[in-house]
Amino acid sequence: MTRSRTNRTYWAAGTAVVLAALFAAGATFATADGSEDRGGPSASGTPALYSPDAGFARDMAVHHQQAVEMSFIVRDRTQDEPVRGLAYDIANTQANQRGMLLGWLDLWGLPKVVADEPPMSWMETDSSAGHDGHGGQGGQGGHEGHVTKPGALMPGMATKEELDRLGSSSGRDAEVLYLQLMTEHHKGGVAMAQGCAKQCRTPAERALAQGMVEAQQSEMKLMADMLRQRGAAPRP
Repeated sequence: MTRSRTNRTYWAAGTAVVLAALFAAGATFATADGSEDRGGPSASGTPALYSPDAGFARDMAVHHQQAVEMSFIVRDRTQDEPVRGLAYDIANTQANQRGMLLGWLDLWGLPKVVADEPPMSWMETDSSAGHDGHGGQGGQGGHEGHVTKPGALMPGMATKEELDRLGSSSGRDAEVLYLQLMTEHHKGGVAMAQGCAKQCRTPAERALAQGMVEAQQSEMKLMADMLRQRGAAPRP
C-alpha cells in the first residue's frame, strides 16, 4: 500500500519532467515581455543572470542535492523497505530534476554559482529591485514566513549537525529522523517551487516547478502517515 502511494506521488513529478523535456528546446525563446533590469529575458530571449528563472535553477539544484544526500544516507542506515523505497524514489527524482535545472543554466549560458547572490534573493525580485532584479534580501531571513534555521543554507535544508546525526543513527531512529528532516526539506522546496511557478517566465521551468509542488505536497502526507506508523510526528 505504501509503495503504491509512493508511486502515485511521483506521477506528478514524472509528468512535469516529461513536459519540461518536451518544451526544453524552446526554453531559450521565451517572449521578451519584460526588461532585463526587472529580471526578465535578456536581449537574446534567455533569462537574465539574476532572474527568478536562473535563481530558482541555481538554488533548487543545491536544495535537491541535499535531499539526494539524505536519501542515500538513510538507505544505508535502515532495512525498512517502505523508507528505503521512498528514499530511492526521492533520490532518483530529485537527481534527475537537478540535472535538468543545471542543464538549463548551461543552455542559457549562465553560471551555476554567483558569488554575490544571496540564497533565495530571486524570490524577492520585483519592479523596484535593482539591476537584473538583484535587490532581494534572501538568505537567513527566508521568504514569506519560511525561515532558514541557523546553520542551514536555505529554508527546509538540514544543518551539518543534523546530517551527522542521521548518519550516526540506525533502524527506527534513522527512519524517524529522515522522515522529519525530509518533511521540513519538502516544505522549503514547495515554497521555492511555488515562487518559480508564479515568477519564472520559462514555460518548461514553470511546469517543472508546479510538478514539484504537487509531488512534494503528496509526499509530505505520505511521510506524515509513515511517521504515525512509527509513533512519531513531523517536528513543530
